Amino acid sequence: MSPEELKGMQKAVRRAKRIATERAGELHDLVEDRLPAAYQDIPALAQATYDACKAWDEANAALAALEAESS
Repeated sequence: MSPEELKGMQKAVRRAKRIATERAGELHDLVEDRLPAAYQDIPALAQATYDACKAWDEANAALAALEAESS
């Protein structure tokens, strides 16, 4: 893997982590500020948070595998 491809993968992992953190923040805000009135929003927001965290985990694992392979 070229250094440019590795940097691109690192950037993708950082982006995925940022998105996961944003979704977690939205879920936190729902719990802190909008419950119990907005309880209907829990499933969709929880699923979006789960999906974002899973995407980060998969990207991070792929990056770790590439880094191990290149060393």
